[in-house]
Amino acid sequence: MTEAEQDVVAIEVVRGGVVECVHRARAAVTFPDGTSWTLGDATIPTYPRSSLKPFQAIAMCRAGLDVAGPELAISAASHLGEPYHLAAVRSILAGAGLTEADLQNTSDMPIEAEARIAWIREGRGPEPVAQNCSGKHAAMLRTCVRAGWDTATYLDADHPLQRLIHETLAEYADEPIPDPSVDGCGAPAFTTTLIGLARGFGTFAGATDGPAQQIADAYRSYPEYVSGTGHADLAIHRAVPGLVCKGGAEGVFAAGLPDGTGIALKISDGAERGRRELMVALLRLAGVTNPALEALATSPVLGHGKPVGEVRVAAGRVPSRIHI
Repeated sequence: MTEAEQDVVAIEVVRGGVVECVHRARAAVTFPDGTSWTLGDATIPTYPRSSLKPFQAIAMCRAGLDVAGPELAISAASHLGEPYHLAAVRSILAGAGLTEADLQNTSDMPIEAEARIAWIREGRGPEPVAQNCSGKHAAMLRTCVRAGWDTATYLDADHPLQRLIHETLAEYADEPIPDPSVDGCGAPAFTTTLIGLARGFGTFAGATDGPAQQIADAYRSYPEYVSGTGHADLAIHRAVPGLVCKGGAEGVFAAGLPDGTGIALKISDGAERGRRELMVALLRLAGVTNPALEALATSPVLGHGKPVGEVRVAAGRVPSRIHI
């Protein structure tokens, strides 16, 4: 097996000048002219997990989802359970005559530290509304109400909404999409290739009309609703004007640029560590650079609370710029 056919060492964790740990990865960058650059094998089936949320939301809008602004952003989000996130989720439900009791996603606690502490102090345990996918589920339910579809079975793979999501994903990835498994939140979990995921994000980011443009604009205007305080998605959104990006579980991260360039990566062992740093390197390869982005190129490794090393992209793994 050649290096191009396997995941390669892409991330180094350095402490005191010694490489203490490495992470393998694979990635794809697709360009508007149809060419691409890959790291490792970007053609093998991969679960994008929550990186698919923009395409799920596009399908929902096509079926009649009628929200805008922050509510549209959180419909395609992995929020952290902060108070403004939960307010938006509840608003989506209320606007369709629904309540939190209609949510069928997995119960959880808020992810963001202060929100989680406040939640516990209120004496609350895991609830569907606090789980990071509740915005998507609220939007799915509202879509079903608007389309006249059954809300009790909205997570079934053969439900009209899930079939439409399947078709929409295949359209944007421009490749066949196999039948799904089940995601952590309970929704169908589809696979794509990283090439297909990158291609889809390029098309999404470059949209100039319709639901895709509306969702991309909501991402750009309200990135704090797409993820939340301290999250890599929010940092990248704020560092690169016009970009749209979305992380997914098990080390996935995808982004698109307004010119139609798409980027997708997967940290092989599922770690979140290294995702942001590799995304910065891939954005550089695509020609994006600015001081705000460069500040995200590495992250500190701490010893007794002080920086003693860094998480970085391994030298030579990603060109500084590619000319297609």
